[in-house]
Amino acid sequence: MVRAARAARRRDPPGRVTLRAMATRRSSALYWIIGRVGTSRIVSRLHPRVYRLTGGRGVVGRSMGMRHVVVTTIGRRTGTRREIPLYATEDGPRLLLVGSYAGRERDPAWVGNLVAHPEAAVRIGREVRRMRARVAEGEDRDRAWALAVDAYPGYEAYQRWTRRRIPVVVLEPADEADDAEGAA
Repeated sequence: MVRAARAARRRDPPGRVTLRAMATRRSSALYWIIGRVGTSRIVSRLHPRVYRLTGGRGVVGRSMGMRHVVVTTIGRRTGTRREIPLYATEDGPRLLLVGSYAGRERDPAWVGNLVAHPEAAVRIGREVRRMRARVAEGEDRDRAWALAVDAYPGYEAYQRWTRRRIPVVVLEPADEADDAEGAA
């Protein structure tokens, strides 16, 4: 017991706020840092390249208990190919993406891109899956939101920081989404 207390003091010096201490407390400051760094231009441009090189292993593939994916879509205004690194929550064959934009007052551009062009390629590790996107509504959105918040509590903090309702985008395998459309 004494050894554990000494080790803890060595890791987290008194009077200093560390990332480990913030993560343990699920501090809003930690989620603010993660959100700002994660949505920065340099990370958004560099992350997909590093992800491809490493096959999504290590910190590039998973952090804070969340799986990282790289979503490739088409820009709604420019028509150019866009690669976006995002956290994803797995829900069976579906992936849930949360358009939190770290609590900013507008939706991230990728949400509008997926609404305009729902077909997307999603890189998960070394695998690339064809998927179709839709914005979750009603009970489906509430269930998806609960799953996402359970996986990454920072989404709750982001929702508190903004007046907009944060969208949850559901990515379904393209073949299943096409089958569902054909049946309707």
